[in-house]
Order: sequence, then C-alpha cells, then structure tokens
Amino acid sequence: MTGHTREFFSTVNPTVFTASAIMVAFFVGFGVIFPGLASQVFASVQGFITEYLGWVYVLAVSFFLGFLIWLALSRFGTVRLGQQHERPVYSFLGWFSMLFSAGMGIGLVFWSVAEPVLHYQNPPVGEGGTDAAALNAMVYTYFHWGLHAWAVYVVMGLSVAYFSFRKGLPLTIRSIFYPLLGERIYGPIGHAIDILAVFGTLFGLATSLGFGAMQLNTGLNVLFDLPVSHWAQVGIIASITFVAVLSVLSGLDRGLKWLSQFNLGLAIALMVFVFFAGPTLFIINFFLDSVGGYFQNLIQMSLTTDAIGGGDWQKDWTIFYWAWWMAWSPFVGIFIARISRGRTIREFIAGVLALPSLFVFAWLAVFGGTALHLELFSDESGIASAVAEDTTVALYATLQQLPFAYFLSGIATLLIATYFITSSDSGTHVVDALVSRGNTRSPKRQRVIWGITEGAVAATLLIVGGEQALQSLQTGSIAAGLPVSIILILACINLFRALHQETDGRVD
Repeated sequence: MTGHTREFFSTVNPTVFTASAIMVAFFVGFGVIFPGLASQVFASVQGFITEYLGWVYVLAVSFFLGFLIWLALSRFGTVRLGQQHERPVYSFLGWFSMLFSAGMGIGLVFWSVAEPVLHYQNPPVGEGGTDAAALNAMVYTYFHWGLHAWAVYVVMGLSVAYFSFRKGLPLTIRSIFYPLLGERIYGPIGHAIDILAVFGTLFGLATSLGFGAMQLNTGLNVLFDLPVSHWAQVGIIASITFVAVLSVLSGLDRGLKWLSQFNLGLAIALMVFVFFAGPTLFIINFFLDSVGGYFQNLIQMSLTTDAIGGGDWQKDWTIFYWAWWMAWSPFVGIFIARISRGRTIREFIAGVLALPSLFVFAWLAVFGGTALHLELFSDESGIASAVAEDTTVALYATLQQLPFAYFLSGIATLLIATYFITSSDSGTHVVDALVSRGNTRSPKRQRVIWGITEGAVAATLLIVGGEQALQSLQTGSIAAGLPVSIILILACINLFRALHQETDGRVD
C-alpha cells in the first residue's frame, strides 16, 4: 500500500468505502450495459414490494407521524440535541433554508403543476376533469408532499442528531442502533447499515440529477431554443456538478448556507408574483378548501390501501412516494441532523415537520391552483394535454399563461438549477460523512471525489442508457426503501428507550 493510499484510507472507513464503490460500479454497469434487463428486474422487485408489502409502508409512515406528534407534545420535547446548555449553531433562516433545499426543494418545483393536473385527469376515485376531481387532486398532492413525507425525514434526522450530539456517537445511521447493538455498531452490521445509506443517497441523487437535467433542458429550450438532447443534458449535469463542487469546497457555513437562503428567497419571490399575477382570489379560496379537505380526510387517506379496487393508483402514487421518501431519508436525515445541533426535540419537530408542510401547501396552492384554474375556466390553456405528453413542461406551460411569461420562466429555470446545486452539495457532505466514520471535517479532496462521482453516474446513465437507465436505477433505489423502513421503525423504538433511560422520569 503506497503512502498516498494509506493517507486516503486513514480518513475513511475502508469497508464502507470499498463496498460502496463496488456497489456503485456494479449497479451503474448493470444499468448502462443492460438498461432493458435492469429496468425489468428492478420493476419486478418494486412490483412485488408494492403488491404484497404496500401495507407495511402505509402503516409505517402513519406510525411515524403519530409518534412524532406525541413526542413533540411529551415531556421529552425539551431535551436538547447536544448538551443542555448548547444553543443552535445556525440561525432559524439559515437552518430552515438548508433543510428545505435538501428535503424536497427541487422535486416540489418539478411536480407542483404536473401532479395536481395528472390527478385531475385521473383521480383515485370518481370521474376525471370535474370540479370534485380538481379539489381531490390538490388534497392528494398535499398528502404526498406534506406531513407524512416530512415525518419520514424527521424520524431519521432526529434519531441521528440525538445519538450523535447527545451521546457522542458518530454522525452516521449506525449510531441509531447503539441501544440495541452496543459496541457492535462498529462491526459488520454497522458497516452494512452505512453502505445501504450510501447506496440510497448516491443513486437517489444521481437519478434526480439526470431527471432534473431533462427539466432544465426543457426550460433552456423555452428560453433560448437549446435543443433537447442527451448531450445537452450531460452539459447541464457537468455545469451543475462544477458549481456544486465549488460550493462544497467553500464549506457548509458559506457556500451551501448562502445558496440555500438565496433559493428560499427566490422561491418566495416567484410564489408571491404568481399569486398576484394569477387568479388570486381563487387561490385563496382553493387553498382553504383543499387544506380543509386534507385535514378532514387525513386519517382515512393515511390508512387507505384500496383493497377492493386493486390499488393500482395507490401503488403508482402513494406507495411509490412513501418508498421514495424512505429511500432518501438517510441522505436528508443525516444532513438535517448535521445542521440541527443545539435545538430541542420540540423545535426540531416543529421546524422540520410543521413549517415545511405549511410552505409546501402554500406553494402547491399557488402553482397547482393556478394550473387547475386555467384548466377549469379556460378552454385554451392546453396544460393538461401538455402534461400528459411531457411532465417536464408542466410548470412552463402554466407560466406561459401569465404576464411576463418569459421572465417567470427564466426565474423558474434559475430556481431549478440552484436547487439542484444545493441537493448535490448536501448529498456530497452526507456521503462523505458516511464513508468517513461520521467525521464532518474530512479532507476536501474526498468531498470533491464524491461530488464528481454523483455527476459522472448521472451523465453515464444518460449517455449510454438514456431515460430508461435512469428510471431503472430510480426503481432500484426505491426498492431500498423497504429495509430503510425497518431501520426507521427501530429508530423510533431506540429513541424512545434512550429518552426514557436518560430522563428516568424527568427531563434534566
């Protein structure tokens, strides 16, 4: 072993790094060389899971939400993630900006129009294209992007933060299992847990980069007539990766925090403009109607499996989302944990569960509500037909119906690009921590390596396998949601046990 090799492995966990690298190479090779077979295999695995184990996801995510509401209201809510005298490292604005950018910023921009319109055309129950279908479309979109989605992230992030900052354990997923495994978390079982987390993070980010590049390509086509092609998308991925690596090198306290705050400010500005430029009164009334419908039907939706109807819509949408949030939870959870030192459990749950959900509801009501208003009351909007043909044009097709359409499209494209940069940046920090024994101050070269790897995986899949290869890897990473669901359930149990043992009937 050379001196450089010894130096490199002195800052990483050799087992986690090597196994993760082999898994990345194997699955990328499989997706690139045999995209059709990979898609078929992964789809079969996902199909089996959603067909026979979909109820596990339904019960698990509902349990997470109930557990967190109880925990926030309990005496444990005042326990601090760190020593009791510590205070938050980041301001509330910086903290919220970073956690929202990592959690779902880019996906929300992508689906804010497409999903409500698709549900409007093809609702889970009843006839599509009706007033009732429009209201239910928004209610179900809230359901998929609201409290349940963030609850998955909170369980993971809160557990990692508690055991890392309160108990002094490494900032990795394995630390959650200390009450159950003790010192064995540093052995093969702990390695396997962190390798699974690296797998879900890296492929989740790579597939998101690929699909995001397609939407950015659409936006640049609308703005500058840039041809829609795989090579254009590869150029977009390379540009995003380059900026993300620069952000990584500048550090968490500078590049990522500043960029996240810029993202949030730009998103709010765009939302406010569309709110006033669009059907303002309708958006207000529609927001109240749909939020009311959401909370009125929350328990029923939470436990629905559609046993009589066969559950095809449920599998394609709700189960898919629950699996996707679980697959992403190691990445988002670790990142949110890392930036949350010094906050109480109650602050953490309110800031990562309640407030993001309210922002999501407002965002969806403005953009999805505007699109649905155009579909309901305009004969020539063409949004539904455009979405049915290509979901990447959904947002742009809506903005084209508003004043200053070109300017708004430019702002939306910039927002998508910056959200992708922050996603790549935060993901790089997480992967680096996972392979570095939880160390958050590893050499910068390691973060550069992982940042470039994310972009290279996405670009390779696009060039060789195209969209089919990306979809197959996305399906494969979603299948990882099943073992992660078990990790999350055990995280709740271990957190509950640890809090009881620590407080012994009182909170210090």
